[in-house]
Amino acid sequence: MAWTTYYHGDGRQRQNPVNWEPAPPWRTFPRRSLGLVFQPPDGLVDVVNAALCLRRPLLITGLPGSGKSTVIDSVAAELGLGEVLRWHITSRSTLAEALYRYDALGRIHANQLKQNDDISLFVRLGPLGTALVPAQHPRALLIDEIDKSDLDLAGDLLDVLEQGEYEIPELARHEQSEIRVRLWKSDDTHTVTDGRVSCTAFPFIVMTSNGERDFAAPFLRRCVRYEMPMPKHELVAQVVRAHLNLDPTTGPAKELVDEFFGRLSRGDTVAVDQLLSAIFLLAGQDAPQGEQRQRLLDLAMRNLSRA
Repeated sequence: MAWTTYYHGDGRQRQNPVNWEPAPPWRTFPRRSLGLVFQPPDGLVDVVNAALCLRRPLLITGLPGSGKSTVIDSVAAELGLGEVLRWHITSRSTLAEALYRYDALGRIHANQLKQNDDISLFVRLGPLGTALVPAQHPRALLIDEIDKSDLDLAGDLLDVLEQGEYEIPELARHEQSEIRVRLWKSDDTHTVTDGRVSCTAFPFIVMTSNGERDFAAPFLRRCVRYEMPMPKHELVAQVVRAHLNLDPTTGPAKELVDEFFGRLSRGDTVAVDQLLSAIFLLAGQDAPQGEQRQRLLDLAMRNLSRA
């Protein structure tokens, strides 16, 4: 945990290999799950258990960087639900792409070349489609930033989540009744019968929202809802200890924690992960001082509500 000047801006090429210092724990690759160091805020444990017991999706609303998407990593790690399936929403996202992908052009091209016309080679289930594959235990699915979606997507999602099943028309029309298809980001396959996929264990689904838009009542009543609270000193201290393994009640780390809460009290929108970045850069023995320190502090804790 130290500030390092890699780039000098003097146009002089360094001859020796750069001595790269260790990265922040949350920026090491391949990415490690943050679930085991996640610190749940007040009330979240009960809400998660309610969603698990009711077999309902969990809709979590909160500011960017408040830990919404890490909730599912924590639950999946603790309950052994396997690798989390992830569907990152944009304004162009559709329900169909989340259920399955069919490469029609690839199949036509293979047909023209008189290559293998096996339709299973051109169908892959999407993240939601994979989560609904029959299984003994639930899969974990993150639907991230659902408020970024087209207005109709939440409504389109309702029927699939209520019924726990969906149809793949291209397979339903096929002459073969049983076709093996690949799962999302996996070499594993599942046999689809008559073009239908029906879950046997409803997945644990977390949907996140930054609160940028409202959802219709029929959608909301089918979700268990939770709003991430404003961070508290005790929880922030636990997060700092878990991620950086240092005491946030003394020295430079305490000064930065106090600065974080000072900015919150002034109405700034800052996230806990911004505080972690500031501590990583500025709490070491050789950290910058004076004007440079202030510039880096303002950079790390820049108000999220401004451009």
